[in-house]
Amino acid sequence: MGSKNCPETPRQKMISMMYLVLTALLALNVSKDILNAFVVVNDSIVETKRIFQNKVESNYIAFDKAKAISPEKVAENYDKAQQVRQLATELVAYIELTKYEMIAVTEGMTVDEVKALEQECITENKSFLAEIDGKDKYDGPTHYFLGNTHDGTGDCKAQEMKDKITAFKNKMIEILGPKLAPSVNMGLEVDKEFPNLEGDGTMNWQMTYFYHTILAADVVLLNKLILEVHNAEADVVAALLAAVDADDFSFDEVGAKVVAKSSYVLVGDEYEAEIFVAAYDSKQQPTIIIGSGVDTTTLEVLGNPETIEGENGMGIYKVPASGTGEQKYGGVIKIKSKSGAETSYPFESTYFVGQPTASVSADKMNVFYIGVDNPVTISVPGVPNDRVRASISAGSMSPNGNGKYTVKVTTPGTVTINVSAELEGGSRPMGSAEFRVKVLPTPKPYVANQPGGNYSISQLIASPYVTAVMENFDFDLRYNVVSYNFIYKNNAGDLLTIPGAGYALNAQMKSLIQSSRRGSRFWVEEIVASGPGGTKKIGDVTIRITN
Repeated sequence: MGSKNCPETPRQKMISMMYLVLTALLALNVSKDILNAFVVVNDSIVETKRIFQNKVESNYIAFDKAKAISPEKVAENYDKAQQVRQLATELVAYIELTKYEMIAVTEGMTVDEVKALEQECITENKSFLAEIDGKDKYDGPTHYFLGNTHDGTGDCKAQEMKDKITAFKNKMIEILGPKLAPSVNMGLEVDKEFPNLEGDGTMNWQMTYFYHTILAADVVLLNKLILEVHNAEADVVAALLAAVDADDFSFDEVGAKVVAKSSYVLVGDEYEAEIFVAAYDSKQQPTIIIGSGVDTTTLEVLGNPETIEGENGMGIYKVPASGTGEQKYGGVIKIKSKSGAETSYPFESTYFVGQPTASVSADKMNVFYIGVDNPVTISVPGVPNDRVRASISAGSMSPNGNGKYTVKVTTPGTVTINVSAELEGGSRPMGSAEFRVKVLPTPKPYVANQPGGNYSISQLIASPYVTAVMENFDFDLRYNVVSYNFIYKNNAGDLLTIPGAGYALNAQMKSLIQSSRRGSRFWVEEIVASGPGGTKKIGDVTIRITN
């Protein structure tokens, strides 16, 4: 667990940011856009997990080199590092299997079928989570993790996982010993309490993570746990490696190190990384030459090299994030040894630049209507809801909390919702979305719950009402019929009109219907209804008596 005043590593800061994203997303209704956001976040975590695995492997390689030079001095920490590798591998394998089992139970598949689907996605370069049908299911995942418990404690998968994570952390502290353990912040906080959704109490880790969370969220959360295990593994092995006195090794065996604040940045932000010689005297100031890459054989820096003067044993590399996708760079660190000889150490690294994208979705229909409250959900992956800002080009919109807004419009045409985020350095545009604006559709006139045609006398007498119906319309709107004309033929064949007020047929009209015969016709015309769009004529209904 480490000391309370131990600062978070750059990797842990990124993991924390991803957790905030998930917390914000989980508070929203599970729409298609939200499910897609989970897919995007999960793909980012999976890619980051791959990068972390490479970083961890580089520490083990450094240990191998150190042992080859001075096996006696390195043996103890080397053996500890191998133990860390085994424990981390076992815990990651357990979490991976848990993920497969949870998907299998929810989707009605076998574990082998789930693994085969994931391998197929890797082969075809497709998103694994995107290929799962039941991403929005939560009953299966909740029962899988919590069983029949009421709070996630006792005999259930969530408790079992918590116990394994706690045992792993305790073992890491034991391996590090009292001298090194306070310097490592391993994350994996499974013992603390978390605020509940109502804000009036707390919940344990099991309930916070796995109670009524959808399958998509559980997949992301399990991958996040794997990421945290790799992060703890990397930091523990790095601490063991740093504890070995580097002065006893040949200087040319000491390698360059790049630590980025984040391996994922948005367009317009700034990528920043620390570059230094691992385990070297911090009083020696390196010169760092950076380009698009480096030839590790000739140590030639490629591209358009630039020079960074080191300070406190390291150099700070800052570059505006432009373009999108993977960005590569590399170079050499030049530093003088105690004998005065200058030695160059090559380094290479990558980071990813993503395009800022806002998700703006109308909750009812993909169009705004004049005269009603139009609900909208807005989110920006990677940004908490309280730092998201939205405005509309015409009309008004007001926030309701948790990414929910109410839009009101007044003029037909189109409007644009612009989204920005309050980030370090000020406000940043995050995208926009255009919506059509329409007047409310005219309701359809119904008599006795149908829009005209053939009627029985008993049907009309049982439901003698003229109503206005919004067909195939998702909004909860009501139009009330205020007047109409009831037209019939008398015995002489003349068409006579009875004015109607309100929505119910009066006694005279019902009497005419009761005394009618098969084939008789009636007409309800000039029907007027009142509602959110004002008062309007909505059409006519023809009635034909069949029995």
